[in-house]
Amino acid sequence: MPLSDSTMAIRDLQDIESFRQHLHRYPELSGQETNTSHTIRQFVKRYNPVKVLSGLGGTGIAVIFSGLASGGPTLLFRAELDALPITEINDIPYRSTQAGISHKCGHDGHMAILMGLASLLHYDPLPTGQVILLFQPAEETGAGARAVLQDEIFRELKPDYVFALHNMPGLPMNQVLLRSHTFAAASVGLQVYLTGKESHAAEPENGLNPGEAMSELILALNALVKDQSQFQDLALLTVVHARLGEIAYGTNPGFATVMATLRAFEQQDLALLKSLALEAVNSVAVKHGLKYSFEFVEEFPATVNAQTAVEVIAEAAAELGLDVQRAVNPMRWSEDFGHFTQAYTGALFGLGAGLAQPQLHHADYDFPDELIATGSSFYYRIAQRILNT
Repeated sequence: MPLSDSTMAIRDLQDIESFRQHLHRYPELSGQETNTSHTIRQFVKRYNPVKVLSGLGGTGIAVIFSGLASGGPTLLFRAELDALPITEINDIPYRSTQAGISHKCGHDGHMAILMGLASLLHYDPLPTGQVILLFQPAEETGAGARAVLQDEIFRELKPDYVFALHNMPGLPMNQVLLRSHTFAAASVGLQVYLTGKESHAAEPENGLNPGEAMSELILALNALVKDQSQFQDLALLTVVHARLGEIAYGTNPGFATVMATLRAFEQQDLALLKSLALEAVNSVAVKHGLKYSFEFVEEFPATVNAQTAVEVIAEAAAELGLDVQRAVNPMRWSEDFGHFTQAYTGALFGLGAGLAQPQLHHADYDFPDELIATGSSFYYRIAQRILNT
């Protein structure tokens, strides 16, 4: 079936585009997606799902559709609820109304794609099986997927397959990007706190200023990834923030903070990098006589795709006449969908958002509405492929 025939099946596509633009106008940050969740619950009623489960992992929603006959596998398709702390600069009618918050990753579009899939499942029910549309909170902080998976209500759903897509600016519109094994990198944030002793700025000898140690630690952390031979694949460390004391010219500071993002294509490499980073922290702190503490935050596992799921995606793309590209290397960014692919058979894939489209997380990015019909139809065809095999 050509893609054009499938997109025509989304009878209320214009309403779904308006739904996407409404979400864009009223974005909410990770873990705070209360109004977004309410909007989804109200809109999806028109499609008469079998069940709607709310409050998953906080503000998450699972919308469940069943096939015409009982039996068959259960498929899960995921979209994200949260926006980013970025001030929008687009001059568009549905520009964000929330100061300093906007949908600059396209999660509004991903939600609209799931709503398009809901329309297809309502008007053209599948013969068997069950489809779960999961609207997941807090993807940007890495907390949402884990919270949903730990939710007792979600544990009862037990999907056989899990799928998610991410729009990809810089790729031709509707091009499909696939990769077996690792699709997106593992990453974690490291926060280090160095503690010395304050004193008057006129008497620095009576205090213990951690400034020199802070500088040395930044250099030591950056050096950890210069020798890539110790890792199985690419490993990166980026110092993202450093702070020394308070802004007070009369005070010799007694504390410092260093923050870094650790990233690797292989989970084992991330574990090694974490260990090396903590060794560097301990070495610098001991050398300078400082106390220290640390914590790891916003941890994302590598998103590892199952070969069987990747091939289903490729077959569905071919049937829709979509161009498929196989990625040579994983994406350097991280995605908490990796928690799902650790627990279930599934895959994350990319869908081209246009060559001229601003990149993700840029202040002038806006999800292209023309991608909604493609994404919804693509998900529907994936479900058909699985149910027919």
